[in-house]
Amino acid sequence: MKIFIIVGMPASGKGIAQEYARTEGYPYYSTGDIVRSEVKSRGLTPGPEVTAKVSDELRGPDGMGVTRLALAKALEQKAPVVFLEGMRSWPEIELIRKQVEAIVVAFVAPRGLRRQRIISRGRPDDSPAAFDERDMREIAYGASVPIALADAYVLNTKTMEESIEDFHEIVLSYGGPGK
Repeated sequence: MKIFIIVGMPASGKGIAQEYARTEGYPYYSTGDIVRSEVKSRGLTPGPEVTAKVSDELRGPDGMGVTRLALAKALEQKAPVVFLEGMRSWPEIELIRKQVEAIVVAFVAPRGLRRQRIISRGRPDDSPAAFDERDMREIAYGASVPIALADAYVLNTKTMEESIEDFHEIVLSYGGPGK
């Protein structure tokens, strides 16, 4: 099994990797989706503060709880390639790499563009007013390290189709799936 670990700041375009995996028929697990699912299962009203609180709880004392949940789901698949999104610290990357071969792909985009995306996508856990606070929380989690140490990058400032193609080329270059 090979895992492509997808990292990036909020609204940097990580969903492009999810769309790619869906189109290619490969499993994709996002720690954010796990957190949002937990918010829903608890009957809580989604919002930036509630989502952050549940995220912190799931991360646990060592910050890797939700990553362990995502990794367990990935390993259950026994698929040749799986995509995992949302690791926010280097110890999470190391945890995964102890279990399986992993390639870290970072999606990056300028802050202004990411802020515009937050406004336009309208998810309940997004808030233009909380954008800066959320960025700082992600950095405090350690998100900047996996981004800085990534094996490959997608500069997501083009069209979605162009960014999917850029990502596809990265996946192929690391021996991943392709048509």
